[in-house]
Amino acid sequence: MPIHDRLKYARQRAGLSGTQVRERTDIGESSLSEFENGKREPSLSQLQKMAGVYRRSVAFFLGEGPIAAEPAVLWRKRPEQEDAKEIEVRFLQLCEQYHNLEIWCNEQAPTSLPEAKGDPTRYGYLEAEELAKRVRQELQLGDRPGLCLLAILEEVRGVKVFHLDFEPSGTAASVVSGTFGAAVLLNAKNARWRRNHDLAHELFHLLTWPFFHPTADAVLITREQEEKLATCFAVNLLMPSDAFRTAINSRMRDGKVTFESLYDVAREFDVSVESVLWRIRFLDGRGLCDSDQTKQAIDKAKLLAPLLEDREDQKPHRWPARYRVLAVKALRRGELAIGRFAEYLNISRHEAIRFVEQEVPDGEEVQVTPA
Repeated sequence: MPIHDRLKYARQRAGLSGTQVRERTDIGESSLSEFENGKREPSLSQLQKMAGVYRRSVAFFLGEGPIAAEPAVLWRKRPEQEDAKEIEVRFLQLCEQYHNLEIWCNEQAPTSLPEAKGDPTRYGYLEAEELAKRVRQELQLGDRPGLCLLAILEEVRGVKVFHLDFEPSGTAASVVSGTFGAAVLLNAKNARWRRNHDLAHELFHLLTWPFFHPTADAVLITREQEEKLATCFAVNLLMPSDAFRTAINSRMRDGKVTFESLYDVAREFDVSVESVLWRIRFLDGRGLCDSDQTKQAIDKAKLLAPLLEDREDQKPHRWPARYRVLAVKALRRGELAIGRFAEYLNISRHEAIRFVEQEVPDGEEVQVTPA
């Protein structure tokens, strides 16, 4: 595919109009039109500007042959059309950059998750609950998975997890690629405990991807029943039945639990009080067995949040810890130029140079005697 077709494809895929590109690159719309119609080609500096705006490498525009099919992003609730496109290309770019860093550092980490099987027409809450139990055991998450799920998925199981700001805040996304593996996009605007639920929720989609989404459609949006199953999986994964029963029973008086105690339980498992209430509903059908009743309790709990939600929260780092470490390694090993390093971490060249100036002892080793 010639460069002018690639330029048009990249702009449309990013959901940008000619006016938006002009505002971000200072390249006139008439020039953009000529580039996309093949009347003339952009200079290298112009191509670099457009590549940055379109979230593409310069090499993408200089490639030959047809454009390879890109993995479809699965949304819980897709943002507005143009916003979704821009978020998607940014998400996929980050995943590809992460994969590049792994290759340059020779530290590839293939996605390694328990295999889930089933018939999507018959898959129900019992199967989702059993899957949560098996995943918790195989990933060795313990009785409080919310405290370690993110680290286990990122550092041990090869799942790439990114945080970006986007609307609506109550959504998240995931993707499965034959190139870079599995990845999850969470909303950085949400509190940590809400992100824990969203991560577990998206993990269900990654596990069940082969039979719920066997074909690579251009746009993927989960169905209502699939979302309910993902919620069931998430609350079962994050709040194991035995540990959760103990936590609730110890605070129960005459078959009831105060909202203050519900917030205590939420803090203990590092989840939202909304997740706690859904877990109570799913737990043996005890209390709050009606969906409307659960939603009413959630609404009341949210009203009480200013009084009862007392725990520290920090906005997640822009990049995963392993991503940052690999970028620094690649830079210091000469596999990544300073300019590209600054681009990968979204910092200035001046800031990037500091990482080069910091000397790391060469060849320092620690003797480890095999057990």
